[in-house]
Amino acid sequence: MHDDRSLVEARLKRVLDERVRPAVYPESVPLEVAVWHAPGEPVPVAEGLAAEPEPIQVGARWGAPWGTSWFRVTGTVPEAWAGRTVEALLDLGFDENMPGFQCEGLVHRPDGTPVKGLNPRNQWVRIGAPVEGGERVRLHIEAASNPVILDYHPFLPTQLGDKETAGSEPQYTLTRMDLAVFDENVWQLVIDLEVLGELMAELPVESARRWEILRAVDKALDAIDLQDVNGTASRARSRLTDVLAAPAVPSAHRISAVGHAHIDSAWLWPLRETVRKVARTTANMTALIEDEPDFVFAMSQAQQWAWVKEHRPEVWARVKKAVAEGRFVPAGGMWVESDTNMPGSEAMARQFVHGKRFFLDEFGIENDEAWLPDTFGFAAGLPQIIRAAGSKWLLTQKISWSRTNKFPHHTFWWEGIDGTRIFTHFPPVDTYNCSMKGSEIAHAARNFKDKGVARHSLAPTGWGDGGGGTTREMVAKAARLRDLEGSATVVWETPEAFFRKAEAEHPDPPVWVGELYLELHRATLTSQARTKQGNRRSEHLLREAELWAATAAVRTGFPYPYEELDRIWKTVLLHQFHDILPGSSIAWVHREARATYERLAGELTAIIESAQRALAGEGETELVFNAAPHSREGVPAGGARPRVSEGRTALTARPGGGFVLDNGLLRIEIDPQGLVVSAYDIGADRETIAPGRAANLLQLHPDFPNMWDAWDVDEFYRHTVTDLTEADEIAPADDGASVRIVRSFGASRVTQRLSLAPGERRLLIDTEVDWHEREKFLKLAFPLDVHAERYASETQFGHFHRPTHTNTSWEAAKFEACNHRFVHVEEPGWGVAVVNDSTYGHDVTRTVRTDGDRGTTTTVRVSLLRAPRFPDPETDQGVHRFRHALVPGADIGDAVREGWRVNLPARRVTGGVAEVAPLVAVDRDAVVVTALKLADDGSGDVVVRLHEAHGGRVRATLTADFEFADVTATDLLERPLPETPPYDGRRVALRLRPFELVTLRLRRVRAQ
Repeated sequence: MHDDRSLVEARLKRVLDERVRPAVYPESVPLEVAVWHAPGEPVPVAEGLAAEPEPIQVGARWGAPWGTSWFRVTGTVPEAWAGRTVEALLDLGFDENMPGFQCEGLVHRPDGTPVKGLNPRNQWVRIGAPVEGGERVRLHIEAASNPVILDYHPFLPTQLGDKETAGSEPQYTLTRMDLAVFDENVWQLVIDLEVLGELMAELPVESARRWEILRAVDKALDAIDLQDVNGTASRARSRLTDVLAAPAVPSAHRISAVGHAHIDSAWLWPLRETVRKVARTTANMTALIEDEPDFVFAMSQAQQWAWVKEHRPEVWARVKKAVAEGRFVPAGGMWVESDTNMPGSEAMARQFVHGKRFFLDEFGIENDEAWLPDTFGFAAGLPQIIRAAGSKWLLTQKISWSRTNKFPHHTFWWEGIDGTRIFTHFPPVDTYNCSMKGSEIAHAARNFKDKGVARHSLAPTGWGDGGGGTTREMVAKAARLRDLEGSATVVWETPEAFFRKAEAEHPDPPVWVGELYLELHRATLTSQARTKQGNRRSEHLLREAELWAATAAVRTGFPYPYEELDRIWKTVLLHQFHDILPGSSIAWVHREARATYERLAGELTAIIESAQRALAGEGETELVFNAAPHSREGVPAGGARPRVSEGRTALTARPGGGFVLDNGLLRIEIDPQGLVVSAYDIGADRETIAPGRAANLLQLHPDFPNMWDAWDVDEFYRHTVTDLTEADEIAPADDGASVRIVRSFGASRVTQRLSLAPGERRLLIDTEVDWHEREKFLKLAFPLDVHAERYASETQFGHFHRPTHTNTSWEAAKFEACNHRFVHVEEPGWGVAVVNDSTYGHDVTRTVRTDGDRGTTTTVRVSLLRAPRFPDPETDQGVHRFRHALVPGADIGDAVREGWRVNLPARRVTGGVAEVAPLVAVDRDAVVVTALKLADDGSGDVVVRLHEAHGGRVRATLTADFEFADVTATDLLERPLPETPPYDGRRVALRLRPFELVTLRLRRVRAQ
């Protein structure tokens, strides 16, 4: 043998590339090809099959961006191939380095039956094993010419991200359309050599096992006749038998491989294309399941299963069969793999309600795990939601992408804001597209941080995003790695089987408390502002629609719109997918999202208005409907009363220029530049704005991250800032009680209205931005005279504290973070809230004053707009409207209340009743009702979801304005739990822990 191991490795690579792999298909004949290009959007299968194609030759260009072409391939198996295995090789023009990000195809038989998907790493279709010779072959390929948009170095702005701007230039070159003999023995030799070569490369240089493999590989290569690979493959394989049979050591790391294909529900393709990606992948995976008895495949996202059921019934039948056999596993129990930072409390709950219910209804399967490998960090309220849905495990992967701090665990308890803990696994393989390469397997074993107390990890295995899922090559590699010396062991298992083993061997893992913050992709909290506004407003419109429809149903017999609400919820949940709501998809996706949100707003508004008219009756009295969970201006939460006098706010000139707003509670001074230089809390005798500073300050930063334009904002963006202090105009607004400010900068223009309503301790700031900047970041700053080492930001079913300091790298990395409706900072006894109606990104910094006035300034900055150019070169261009409020003197309860109020404006309806009493009422502001609806089963029972919102323990009474027979505590799916709260008559006694989430089902007494 050669003493120089590098010579053997170089020899192995060349022989594999130039001789052995080409010999897998030793003989081939061309197929005849014809093509029909669909004129617009994809057509039904029957139409594609019936179309009359035109001849096309290999080497021809085809496929306009986002087009669909139907290829018909025909041919005859040569008689001389009788007894051999034959496959069709169908290369549409693939780049094998980018599975999932280019053209794809789905092969059909002439009767329309789907066969399997075509992808860069999966270009074959089995014709016969063996063939008889003389068989006629006729296949139809529904080919999608999706353009290649992802170009990692650099990210280049492109118009290909929308069919309206992509043009018609053909994207691909038809590369190969052949019938070929498949030599399985040579194929197996390829796998043998790949597995051993990859393992050898990972073993230490001094390892005896490495040298043993090297000797065996060298002998196998000697046994190959390079002019007759097919004739000598068996001889070469025999030289490898002993090294492949050597068993793994007992202490080897153990990997549970789960067949997987992470499919983004939209990203660099529109939703309609994901429907087809899922069909191709599921066709592939059901075919692989039939061929490989040990293989297990798991697929998450109930929405994607629903698409298969709706659009590809033939594939659905195969999926159902494989599910029944336990081989095709529903995973995750969510409607989509959503973002978890920005969805509101109820929306996050409904992700699990709709996802789990789909799998229960279709298959009777309950998911115990949440499956979110690619989501961009995890909000601290999520553990409780997972548990409340009846699940107990979480898998994620993306935290491995963090750039500053390496996460210290792979298997751990994750503790949320209420104390709920979820058993969590973070696969050390550091990818959710594992391909069974030796480097991946070795990395998982080396990287695993729980050595000594555990030795199981999970590896999601397969190409995602339309790359075809798991391949037969991956399955073959896994078979060799099942028990191989020098390697971790690999076995195909379901997620449930893995988690049960992991729990059993590691019953007391370490605990991580609070959010799982991803130190990357922070700008997804701001990109595509209209999509984020559409989500926030849809969530609150859904709350209103359920509240008023349920109230009207109980009071007046109003027909509760079960089907409409179910459909709308699923549409909103779909758009919370982790590349839609975060703003990281192509222009087409966000253009459609805007239209969808507008349509849903119209539908929900119609439901709300119909229910309110039913409640108000006929008459001329103006009723104010309050959908917020707290009373406002004499109107109870969830009820309606006549409008009351609102008092007055004084607007006067300010000495030195500008204006003063004063309502007896707050005095707001606005200088000649439209900046808030004083926000004085009259009752507390306390100034809000830091000395020498000004609030309502718009700040503009350059924004050109090192990578991932729409996703990232890098910390160096702060090095340069422009304060937008010049005002084009400042004057009283038309109502005479607020101030209008106009600014212009670059190619953009901002119009603001600052108002202080009578009787309220909040300054409302309405901002309209006509935005035409590029690669800029716009912030709205509030420097506060508050000494705070931490601040609170709202998350699902509560709030979460983050430090304002940067003592460690963990705190420093959180330079952009998420909040829902409010951010709150306080000193003991006095605080300030900044609330919003549709923004999520923010930063909070703490600086020491240097003007002689000792103390610190805590600056809250709201992120308004960005202007990245990839993947959507026109991101956020145009007009945007935001509403924020500065609330001086606010405790955490005020922050909660004002956050709801700014998102749920009162509605005014003319009617004939004196008032509409709330259907349910709670006597403590700390207890917030997040949903009031009728039960999903159509029984007419009333479901109330509530939580403790202030972070403390509370006793409260829920009172119903209707008779109920009994009360049941339920999980999120409205299934009874063993604990039942005390109740009598129309009252329910509640005792809640900090941030505790409770769902109650009130069984109504029906009239006899």
